[in-house]
Amino acid sequence: MTATEAAPRKRLYTQLWFWVIVGIVLGVVFGLVAPDSAKGAKWLADGFIQMIKVIVAPVIFCTVVVGIASIGNLARAGGLALKALFYFLVATVVALTIGLLAANVFAPGAGFSGTPSESALASAAKQVDQGAQDAGFTGFILNDLLPTSFLGPFVENEVLRVLVLAILTACSVSLLAPPLRKRVVGSIETISKVIFGIIKLIMWAAPVAAFGGMAYTVAQFGASSLTNLVKLMGVFWGTCAFFIVAVLGLVSWWAGFNIFKVIRLIKDELLIIVGTSSSESVLPRLLTKLEAAGASKQTVGLVIPTGYSFNLDGTCIYLTLGALFIIQAGNESLPIGVQIGLALLMVLTSKGAAGITGAGLVTLAASLQAFGGQFFSAEAIAVGIALIIGIDRVMSEGRALTNCIGNVVATLVIARWNGELDRERLKAVLDDPSLVDEAMELEHGSRAQEETDTDELSKEPAAVGAGAGSGSAYEVAGERTGRVTSTGKTLSPAERAAERDGETHESVR
Repeated sequence: MTATEAAPRKRLYTQLWFWVIVGIVLGVVFGLVAPDSAKGAKWLADGFIQMIKVIVAPVIFCTVVVGIASIGNLARAGGLALKALFYFLVATVVALTIGLLAANVFAPGAGFSGTPSESALASAAKQVDQGAQDAGFTGFILNDLLPTSFLGPFVENEVLRVLVLAILTACSVSLLAPPLRKRVVGSIETISKVIFGIIKLIMWAAPVAAFGGMAYTVAQFGASSLTNLVKLMGVFWGTCAFFIVAVLGLVSWWAGFNIFKVIRLIKDELLIIVGTSSSESVLPRLLTKLEAAGASKQTVGLVIPTGYSFNLDGTCIYLTLGALFIIQAGNESLPIGVQIGLALLMVLTSKGAAGITGAGLVTLAASLQAFGGQFFSAEAIAVGIALIIGIDRVMSEGRALTNCIGNVVATLVIARWNGELDRERLKAVLDDPSLVDEAMELEHGSRAQEETDTDELSKEPAAVGAGAGSGSAYEVAGERTGRVTSTGKTLSPAERAAERDGETHESVR
């Protein structure tokens, strides 16, 4: 196969996205026909997300360590991290501002006359209590950011703390002598291959999870038909769509690619998010797909995991829109200066709200608690959260979709900004997304495909303790086709072989 040849088309029924759509459609039908029974199907989605959470922390740890340590230069890695954080900060401010503007223009809570149920109030009280524990800058540093042990964050699936540990580990590995550093990075990447193998098995349950999640959502939504809540959902989804098309579209145009083609590229992942209401379920797939699309391994390995805590565009829109909805539903108003102060506070509190269903609701409660006092009493927060909690899952899907698209765009933009994006490769992939199918099959495909590729790989020379990325699916595909490598440079098969031989000789020396 040459670089210009498209990968053969797979049969429709062999593709995961097809079965996810089937699960979603069946879930919608089940939720409409038997809503009482459909509410009990929620455990299918919850179980899938619970299994995904098992491997999210190890995936983040391994990809960040490999991404930073394979650079071999802390100054260069630090420059990449600073560019990413600057982008995340700007995107956060823009998303929070757009949420404020939408709430003021459309006023979804104005004229509200309903009252939350007792069960909603009880559930909201739990969210408020949890949010109160995380309020304030000191609470963020001690309770969310700094680890209390090395293994604890992995056990509790605390993404921010895992990220801190990964950065510290990566810095330590980067200071090792080059031959030893390559062996350590190679070992960590080997561990990540085992984790990706677990993901392959779990992802086969995605259609079932989509069925259970959509059945519950449709059944629950049918019981929440208050006009203001429907209006809030409409304003939120419309604002997210505007942010994606206008803001991310403009950023994508500036970076030289089309936002609609990017969405088409990740349509499989977006469908999984619709069914599971969690962006964490597709994190490993995004790592592989973006590297295969032309972004360097280092950029993808650092930006995507970091973005899952620091670049939550959909969550930011939800925070300011939800806060003003609560104020409007209580027939109150906030001066514009106070609204700006609330948005500035949410720049901090929005961090760490990783893509797990319900995380945005807890973050909203924490933000209101931190602002507190004169504007948001504990009782007002409890009532407001109770009003939103019934439709939170529908809004959670909007948050997760927007967060995912925002992080994909951020990765490609930062890769170009840092000179680590093969723009010709990206253009080819966006025009024909099937070009990444080979890499996706190697990392996330069926067992039969994996065994076939293993037989082919066994014919190629292997070096013990090879450098970072030497065994990645995308580099293997690159060696066969002459496509772009994980460093963002297009090499022929002969050049790749020569580069591999050079790395082996360096390791021997």
